[in-house]
Amino acid sequence: MTFDLQRVLLSMAIMAVVTYIIRVLPLAIFKKKIQNRFIRSFLAYVPYAVLAAMTFPAILFSTAEAVTVQSVVSAAVGLLVALVLAYKDKGLLTVAVGATAAAFLVEQITRIFSV
Repeated sequence: MTFDLQRVLLSMAIMAVVTYIIRVLPLAIFKKKIQNRFIRSFLAYVPYAVLAAMTFPAILFSTAEAVTVQSVVSAAVGLLVALVLAYKDKGLLTVAVGATAAAFLVEQITRIFSV
């Protein structure tokens, strides 16, 4: 596979334009403040829903090269630890390190006991 700089730059330009259009269109279409409570509530939760939809599959399948029961279990344990720490209002660094440490420990324990 060769590195094609023109293709990369073109892809980045297209992504920039699409991102810009998505962010500018609502500003151009909706000139006045949205009064409907349902729509305002819906729009308030969209960023969290999109973030969850993008990251959740990656969380469960990122702990090993090959998807195995052990890797999914370790990822689920890491996710559970992250949710508990986040629920207890811990900082982002604490949540990330805690989840990573939990997934790592479960991976090591399953590796030791599966031999």
